[in-house]
Amino acid sequence: MTDVTPTTIAERVVEAILAQKLAPGERLGEQALAENFGVSRTMVREALMQLQARGFVEVQSRRGWFVVEPSPEDARDAFAARRIVEAGILAEAGRPLSKVIRKLREHIADERRAIAGADAATRAFLLADFHVCLADQMGHRLLCDVLRDLTARTTLAATLFQSKHEAAQSCAEHAAIVAALEDGDTVRARQLMLDHIGNVEEALQVEAAADPTENERLRATLAPVALPRAAR
Repeated sequence: MTDVTPTTIAERVVEAILAQKLAPGERLGEQALAENFGVSRTMVREALMQLQARGFVEVQSRRGWFVVEPSPEDARDAFAARRIVEAGILAEAGRPLSKVIRKLREHIADERRAIAGADAATRAFLLADFHVCLADQMGHRLLCDVLRDLTARTTLAATLFQSKHEAAQSCAEHAAIVAALEDGDTVRARQLMLDHIGNVEEALQVEAAADPTENERLRATLAPVALPRAAR
């Protein structure tokens, strides 16, 4: 593999996260990565440090590098940030050029083909990439990297918390957003985007109430053992 840089490796890892091929908590071995990309471990370490700074991996003492496992709070923060960024993009949108609509419709057609096929990784990647594509086509190229990272963070949350949001539903919601843009109804497009992000977040199976707090666990652990009483 030629012209591999730490940034190339980092972007490949993020792409794998978006495609849900890398799961939260998965180990990223330096040697395995070095052999895969045909580079030194030093270069791999630089890539992992980039990913650590972006919040995608963490290093554990004597164990190595791992894909982060977002907490429910991390997930909420990422979805909130996406609402701000994506609603802002659409709030400032005028009526898009016909070539912009054409590109977005091509992307949705790709989503539909992936949903009809059996390639789950391509399907997951395209559904996530729609949001980056939208920012790019609307002329907000400086926000593309920001949105890619935020979308990858919410993808990790969707993987960890086993999202129930169906791929076909996401695709339909994307199509509705583009249809509103084509009609020049940016207010409706913005609301549809906010609804879509909310639907994805609500589909996460985060049941904090079912997970006892540390104090509750301690209380249960230290409760007296209920010994059977002899019949009298």
